[in-house]
Amino acid sequence: MAYRVLVVDDSSSIRAIIKKIIKVSGFDVGGFLDACDGREALTVMAANQVDLVLTDINMPNMNGLELIARIKENHHLASVPVVVVSTEGSEKKMAEAMSLGAVGYVKKPFVPEEIKQTLNKILEVGSGNAGLDDDDEDVDF
Repeated sequence: MAYRVLVVDDSSSIRAIIKKIIKVSGFDVGGFLDACDGREALTVMAANQVDLVLTDINMPNMNGLELIARIKENHHLASVPVVVVSTEGSEKKMAEAMSLGAVGYVKKPFVPEEIKQTLNKILEVGSGNAGLDDDDEDVDF
């Protein structure tokens, strides 16, 4: 099954890098959507089917923690898994994200295989290295 992935980050270049890493990882993506903050993410989710959300924590207007809370309190969106992808490494922020309903946390920078394993585990997809060459595992973004 190909998944529609919403990437939420206030940096367009970071969103592009995350999408490229996911493509390189071999994760089965049917399409990407993106948003620059939590507010825009909710608008995108209201207008499109989204199977998975990858969000940063630190963003203007509505941060990632607020976004997770809003997704989980909306009965139409609550079943969509949310993974935090952030440089924010504090235990407190990670615990808060998980308590709000995030299902995973990937700390930037990460390698393609790490994001693939995390997403496959969350979506209960079979593992393997499809799409990865041995050299790609050393790619760090």
